[in-house]
Amino acid sequence: MDFKLKIWRQKNRDDRGRFVDYEVKNVSPDASFLEMLDILNVDLVKRGEEPVAFDHDCREGICGSCGLVVNGRSHGPGRGIATCELRMRGFKGGETIVAEPWRAKSFPILKDLIVDRTALDRIIAAGGYISSKTGAVPEANSIQVPKPAAEEAMDAASCIGCGACVAACPNSSAMLFVAAKVSHLALLPQGKVERKERVLKMIEQMDKEGFGNCSNNYACEAECPKKISVTHIARLNREFILAEIS
Repeated sequence: MDFKLKIWRQKNRDDRGRFVDYEVKNVSPDASFLEMLDILNVDLVKRGEEPVAFDHDCREGICGSCGLVVNGRSHGPGRGIATCELRMRGFKGGETIVAEPWRAKSFPILKDLIVDRTALDRIIAAGGYISSKTGAVPEANSIQVPKPAAEEAMDAASCIGCGACVAACPNSSAMLFVAAKVSHLALLPQGKVERKERVLKMIEQMDKEGFGNCSNNYACEAECPKKISVTHIARLNREFILAEIS
Protein backbone atom coordinates (compact mmCIF):
# COMPACT_ATOMS: atom_id res chain seq x y z
CA MET A 1 0.00 0.00 0.00
CA ASP A 2 1.18 3.52 -0.83
CA PHE A 3 0.25 6.61 1.15
CA LYS A 4 0.69 10.35 1.06
CA LEU A 5 1.45 11.87 4.45
CA LYS A 6 1.09 15.33 5.93
CA ILE A 7 3.15 15.29 9.12
CA TRP A 8 3.64 18.09 11.64
CA ARG A 9 7.33 19.00 11.97
CA GLN A 10 8.49 21.26 14.79
CA LYS A 11 12.09 21.57 15.98
CA ASN A 12 11.33 22.58 19.58
CA ARG A 13 8.85 24.38 21.82
CA ASP A 14 9.76 27.77 20.39
CA ASP A 15 9.55 26.80 16.72
CA ARG A 16 6.28 27.65 14.95
CA GLY A 17 6.13 24.28 13.19
CA ARG A 18 4.47 23.31 9.91
CA PHE A 19 3.04 20.40 7.98
CA VAL A 20 5.45 18.64 5.62
CA ASP A 21 4.36 16.34 2.79
CA TYR A 22 5.87 12.87 2.41
CA GLU A 23 5.20 9.68 0.49
CA VAL A 24 5.66 6.15 1.77
CA LYS A 25 5.37 3.09 -0.46
CA ASN A 26 5.02 -0.68 -0.21
CA VAL A 27 3.55 -0.66 3.30
CA SER A 28 2.02 -3.92 4.48
CA PRO A 29 -1.72 -3.68 5.27
CA ASP A 30 -0.94 -5.44 8.56
CA ALA A 31 1.68 -2.88 9.59
CA SER A 32 0.80 -0.62 12.49
CA PHE A 33 0.75 3.15 12.09
CA LEU A 34 4.00 3.40 14.04
CA GLU A 35 5.62 0.76 11.85
CA MET A 36 4.62 2.84 8.85
CA LEU A 37 6.38 5.82 10.44
CA ASP A 38 9.43 3.59 10.97
CA ILE A 39 9.46 2.85 7.23
CA LEU A 40 9.22 6.57 6.48
CA ASN A 41 12.08 7.34 8.87
CA VAL A 42 14.33 4.72 7.27
CA ASP A 43 13.77 6.42 3.91
CA LEU A 44 14.44 9.86 5.42
CA VAL A 45 17.70 8.72 7.03
CA LYS A 46 18.84 7.18 3.74
CA ARG A 47 18.24 10.55 2.06
CA GLY A 48 20.20 12.35 4.76
CA GLU A 49 17.09 14.00 6.24
CA GLU A 50 16.08 14.18 9.89
CA PRO A 51 13.63 11.45 10.89
CA VAL A 52 10.21 12.26 12.31
CA ALA A 53 10.26 12.24 16.11
CA PHE A 54 7.36 10.40 17.73
CA ASP A 55 6.77 8.88 21.16
CA HIS A 56 6.48 5.12 21.69
CA ASP A 57 7.49 2.33 24.02
CA CYS A 58 5.58 -0.94 24.41
CA ARG A 59 3.69 -0.80 21.09
CA GLU A 60 1.06 -3.03 22.68
CA GLY A 61 -1.54 -0.44 23.68
CA ILE A 62 -0.43 -0.52 27.32
CA CYS A 63 2.05 2.30 28.01
CA GLY A 64 0.00 5.18 26.57
CA SER A 65 3.00 7.00 25.10
CA CYS A 66 2.09 6.73 21.39
CA GLY A 67 -0.49 9.50 21.33
CA LEU A 68 -1.01 11.06 17.92
CA VAL A 69 -3.88 12.86 16.23
CA VAL A 70 -4.47 10.99 12.98
CA ASN A 71 -6.90 12.52 10.50
CA GLY A 72 -8.30 14.72 13.22
CA ARG A 73 -8.92 11.97 15.78
CA SER A 74 -7.00 11.04 18.90
CA HIS A 75 -5.17 7.76 18.15
CA GLY A 76 -6.79 7.78 14.69
CA PRO A 77 -9.90 6.06 13.32
CA GLY A 78 -11.17 3.09 15.27
CA ARG A 79 -12.54 2.54 18.76
CA GLY A 80 -10.72 1.30 21.82
CA ILE A 81 -7.21 1.33 20.32
CA ALA A 82 -4.01 3.30 20.79
CA THR A 83 -2.03 4.59 17.80
CA CYS A 84 0.32 1.61 17.98
CA GLU A 85 -2.66 -0.70 17.47
CA LEU A 86 -3.95 1.20 14.44
CA ARG A 87 -3.40 -0.93 11.31
CA MET A 88 -2.78 0.47 7.85
CA ARG A 89 -5.49 -1.76 6.38
CA GLY A 90 -7.93 0.69 7.95
CA PHE A 91 -6.91 3.26 5.34
CA LYS A 92 -7.35 3.28 1.58
CA GLY A 93 -4.33 2.90 -0.66
CA GLY A 94 -3.19 6.28 -2.00
CA GLU A 95 -5.03 8.11 0.78
CA THR A 96 -3.56 11.26 2.29
CA ILE A 97 -3.09 10.83 6.03
CA VAL A 98 -2.58 13.77 8.39
CA ALA A 99 -0.56 13.14 11.57
CA GLU A 100 -0.05 15.76 14.26
CA PRO A 101 0.64 15.90 18.01
CA TRP A 102 -1.88 16.34 20.83
CA ARG A 103 -3.21 19.90 20.69
CA ALA A 104 -3.57 21.24 24.23
CA LYS A 105 -2.03 24.15 26.12
CA SER A 106 -1.07 21.83 28.94
CA PHE A 107 0.77 19.51 26.50
CA PRO A 108 3.50 21.72 24.97
CA ILE A 109 5.13 20.26 21.86
CA LEU A 110 8.71 19.09 22.46
CA LYS A 111 9.51 18.06 18.89
CA ASP A 112 7.48 16.99 15.86
CA LEU A 113 4.84 14.56 17.18
CA ILE A 114 6.10 14.43 20.79
CA VAL A 115 4.40 16.45 23.53
CA ASP A 116 5.21 17.00 27.20
CA ARG A 117 2.54 15.14 29.17
CA THR A 118 4.20 15.40 32.58
CA ALA A 119 1.21 17.49 33.73
CA LEU A 120 -0.65 14.19 34.11
CA ASP A 121 2.19 12.79 36.21
CA ARG A 122 2.03 15.79 38.52
CA ILE A 123 -1.71 15.27 39.00
CA ILE A 124 -1.10 11.66 40.00
CA ALA A 125 1.69 12.70 42.35
CA ALA A 126 -0.63 15.24 43.97
CA GLY A 127 -2.98 12.39 44.85
CA GLY A 128 -0.37 10.88 47.13
CA TYR A 129 -0.37 7.35 48.48
CA ILE A 130 -2.81 5.05 50.22
CA SER A 131 -2.53 3.97 53.84
CA SER A 132 -2.13 0.21 54.05
CA LYS A 133 -0.59 -2.22 56.50
CA THR A 134 2.74 -3.62 55.39
CA GLY A 135 4.02 -7.13 55.94
CA ALA A 136 2.71 -10.43 54.68
CA VAL A 137 0.25 -10.45 51.80
CA PRO A 138 -3.31 -10.59 53.21
CA GLU A 139 -5.58 -13.47 52.34
CA ALA A 140 -7.53 -12.57 49.20
CA ASN A 141 -10.96 -12.99 50.80
CA SER A 142 -10.14 -11.03 53.96
CA ILE A 143 -11.07 -7.70 52.32
CA GLN A 144 -14.70 -7.70 51.27
CA VAL A 145 -15.25 -5.85 48.00
CA PRO A 146 -18.59 -6.16 46.19
CA LYS A 147 -18.13 -7.61 42.72
CA PRO A 148 -19.78 -4.65 40.90
CA ALA A 149 -17.51 -2.21 42.75
CA ALA A 150 -14.41 -4.30 42.01
CA GLU A 151 -15.25 -4.50 38.31
CA GLU A 152 -15.93 -0.77 38.04
CA ALA A 153 -12.71 0.00 39.91
CA MET A 154 -10.76 -2.19 37.51
CA ASP A 155 -12.39 -0.47 34.52
CA ALA A 156 -11.24 2.89 35.86
CA ALA A 157 -7.77 1.56 36.69
CA SER A 158 -7.29 0.53 33.06
CA CYS A 159 -6.54 4.19 32.20
CA ILE A 160 -3.07 4.33 30.58
CA GLY A 161 -2.65 8.09 30.95
CA CYS A 162 -2.16 8.69 27.23
CA GLY A 163 -3.95 12.05 27.18
CA ALA A 164 -6.32 11.20 24.31
CA CYS A 165 -9.22 12.54 26.38
CA VAL A 166 -7.48 15.91 26.68
CA ALA A 167 -6.64 16.06 22.97
CA ALA A 168 -10.19 15.13 21.96
CA CYS A 169 -11.94 17.59 24.28
CA PRO A 170 -12.74 21.04 22.83
CA ASN A 171 -11.90 22.45 26.27
CA SER A 172 -8.70 20.38 26.69
CA SER A 173 -10.22 18.94 29.85
CA ALA A 174 -8.43 16.25 31.84
CA MET A 175 -11.58 15.34 33.77
CA LEU A 176 -11.84 11.78 32.43
CA PHE A 177 -8.21 11.07 33.32
CA VAL A 178 -8.56 12.51 36.84
CA ALA A 179 -11.93 10.82 37.28
CA ALA A 180 -10.44 7.43 36.42
CA LYS A 181 -7.60 7.87 38.91
CA VAL A 182 -9.90 9.12 41.69
CA SER A 183 -12.70 6.67 40.95
CA HIS A 184 -10.79 3.41 41.09
CA LEU A 185 -9.44 4.16 44.57
CA ALA A 186 -12.71 5.64 45.82
CA LEU A 187 -14.42 2.34 45.01
CA LEU A 188 -11.96 0.20 46.97
CA PRO A 189 -11.45 -0.08 50.74
CA GLN A 190 -7.73 0.66 50.36
CA GLY A 191 -8.51 4.13 49.07
CA LYS A 192 -10.93 5.22 51.77
CA VAL A 193 -8.48 6.79 54.26
CA GLU A 194 -7.16 9.53 51.95
CA ARG A 195 -10.36 9.71 49.91
CA LYS A 196 -11.24 13.35 50.60
CA GLU A 197 -7.70 14.69 50.60
CA ARG A 198 -6.90 12.88 47.35
CA VAL A 199 -9.72 14.35 45.26
CA LEU A 200 -9.13 17.89 46.53
CA LYS A 201 -5.42 17.80 45.80
CA MET A 202 -5.76 16.20 42.38
CA ILE A 203 -8.39 18.67 41.21
CA GLU A 204 -6.33 21.56 42.58
CA GLN A 205 -3.31 20.34 40.61
CA MET A 206 -5.42 19.80 37.50
CA ASP A 207 -6.53 23.44 37.66
CA LYS A 208 -2.94 24.61 38.20
CA GLU A 209 -1.86 22.79 35.05
CA GLY A 210 -4.33 24.80 32.98
CA PHE A 211 -6.70 22.05 31.83
CA GLY A 212 -10.21 23.12 30.87
CA ASN A 213 -13.51 22.08 32.41
CA CYS A 214 -15.85 19.31 31.29
CA SER A 215 -18.82 20.44 29.19
CA ASN A 216 -20.31 16.96 28.60
CA ASN A 217 -19.03 16.76 25.03
CA TYR A 218 -18.32 13.01 25.47
CA ALA A 219 -15.47 13.13 22.93
CA CYS A 220 -13.16 11.88 25.70
CA GLU A 221 -15.10 8.64 26.08
CA ALA A 222 -15.36 8.19 22.31
CA GLU A 223 -11.58 8.44 21.81
CA CYS A 224 -10.37 6.71 24.99
CA PRO A 225 -8.35 3.62 23.95
CA LYS A 226 -9.59 1.81 27.07
CA LYS A 227 -13.24 2.88 26.62
CA ILE A 228 -13.44 4.46 30.06
CA SER A 229 -16.95 5.76 30.71
CA VAL A 230 -17.81 9.38 31.48
CA THR A 231 -19.86 8.07 34.41
CA HIS A 232 -16.58 8.23 36.33
CA ILE A 233 -16.65 12.02 35.88
CA ALA A 234 -19.99 12.05 37.73
CA ARG A 235 -18.32 10.12 40.58
CA LEU A 236 -15.41 12.58 40.56
CA ASN A 237 -17.85 15.46 40.97
CA ARG A 238 -19.62 13.69 43.83
CA GLU A 239 -16.32 12.92 45.55
CA PHE A 240 -15.25 16.55 45.21
CA ILE A 241 -18.53 17.98 46.56
CA LEU A 242 -18.53 15.59 49.54
CA ALA A 243 -14.92 16.46 50.33
CA GLU A 244 -15.66 20.19 50.12
CA ILE A 245 -18.66 20.18 52.46
CA SER A 246 -17.24 17.81 55.08
